Amino acid sequence: MSETRYTRDHEWVRQEGDVAVIGITDYAQSQLGDVVYVELPEIGRTVEQGREAAVVESAKAASEVYAPVSGEVVEVNGELLGNPAQVNADAMGEGWFIKLRLADPKQLDGLMDEASYQAFVAEQE
Repeated sequence: MSETRYTRDHEWVRQEGDVAVIGITDYAQSQLGDVVYVELPEIGRTVEQGREAAVVESAKAASEVYAPVSGEVVEVNGELLGNPAQVNADAMGEGWFIKLRLADPKQLDGLMDEASYQAFVAEQE
């Protein structure tokens, strides 16, 4: 299994070949509370690193999901449209949001690894 990388905005990205799977972290979903709606981009759309890629809404707030890396959307998790609570149930697995064809795999090198992210989260609390 490939290493998961993290952003300061609490997104995760896992490389699977030339594709990056992206979602929000357990910490992010726990801060949001019950997710009630997810807006996903169209397949074929190009997203840029650090720019909005999706939107997640909870009973508490709406929040942008920023692309941890740049690339072209090749798949979206349509399951979330009918069952947005999947984000709460399995944020790091079945609750993924989008898959991108990586524009520049080197962008992953600038993101946090698991240990760095856990230290970052500890500072937030």
